[in-house]
Amino acid sequence: MKKFFKSLGPGFIIASVVLGPGSITVASRIGSEHGYSFLWVIIFAAISMMIYTSMGVRFGVSNDKSILQTIADNYGRWFSVVIGISAFLAASSFQFGNNLGVGIGMQGITGIDERVWPFIFTPLAIVLLFWAKNLYKVLEKLMMALVMIMILAFFFNLVLTKPDGGDLAKGFLPLTLEMGNLDIVAALVATTFVLHGAIYQSYLAQNKGWGISNLKRGLSDTYMGIFFLALISFLIIVTSAAALHPAGITVNSAADMALQLESLFGSYAKIVFSIGLCAAAFSSLMVNAVMGGGLLSDGLGLGRSMNDKMPKIFTTVALLLGMIIAVFFRGDVIYALILAQASSIFAVPLIALGMFLILNNKKVMGKFKNNAWQNFLAIFGFILISMMVYFMYSRLIGFLNTV
Repeated sequence: MKKFFKSLGPGFIIASVVLGPGSITVASRIGSEHGYSFLWVIIFAAISMMIYTSMGVRFGVSNDKSILQTIADNYGRWFSVVIGISAFLAASSFQFGNNLGVGIGMQGITGIDERVWPFIFTPLAIVLLFWAKNLYKVLEKLMMALVMIMILAFFFNLVLTKPDGGDLAKGFLPLTLEMGNLDIVAALVATTFVLHGAIYQSYLAQNKGWGISNLKRGLSDTYMGIFFLALISFLIIVTSAAALHPAGITVNSAADMALQLESLFGSYAKIVFSIGLCAAAFSSLMVNAVMGGGLLSDGLGLGRSMNDKMPKIFTTVALLLGMIIAVFFRGDVIYALILAQASSIFAVPLIALGMFLILNNKKVMGKFKNNAWQNFLAIFGFILISMMVYFMYSRLIGFLNTV
């Protein structure tokens, strides 16, 4: 068991990035409004995320160069630049939600206004970024602990809420897929299928020092991380559906979300939930910015390591950008978290395309290139995310026309 946990790492880092306050809010809101109806979306999103993160691992263990540098060498620097910018934009969208999550989490714990806390946590993240001697090892241990704590909290609470088994089983069937529900599907897909995280898996595998002999271990770690990610989304939807939906409670605040933990924590539910939300927000805030900054820097050909100068500078920009937008934001925080989560998928089809091309390049991948089954699942994931982008784009145009 000790050897097993020592072998884990990159998969849990990816899971902790994706599992931010937007993911928790989306899952809580959907469970409270629609019960178990959209559990099937998590399955499709998790399968798509697994295939792309496994592609990232296969590239990472079989190549010394980074994936964006390899894309630049084979398809032109312009392509890696566009992917780097796309990843940075997706990460920036997440950063806005992460800062909001830190704020409402700390306000729930201390009662101090939510707009104060980004000014505290963002500098803390920047300090950790520049002064941690081995940033990867620090992140790896911190993220693994946070993910496991959240799983245990929601699992034990789920046992006490006693969900309806029949209704839960129906939730895995796509019986509720309608045009009017695609915004829900888009937001829920974005809680699990995060392509700038998938492509960064190749960097994490290389930072871990894995080679071809570690491929099996790397894939196991990846599948485990995504499984736990999907499991947490599942647990949150089910607990919200069991605790809030029958009572007609719709999630409109952090206090509403905290109600789903009352079965286990009673009057302390709000404090416990706020601590969990804040932990998820800070972990995602830190590593998500590292990913966005690192991918932009490498896409531009300015460095790829977490310890290089330019990735740190771009990461700092991402952290400050998310902080500034969140501090000056005025409006419905819960809706903003959901919107930030869903809008992060705008930039990702280009990332999927770049990964697909390079993983099918025999000159680069050799015997580790995609097989027919992997390509089938990768194309399915690309179509899924492209449909969501098209729908979100249509919604955005419709919104702008009404302004």
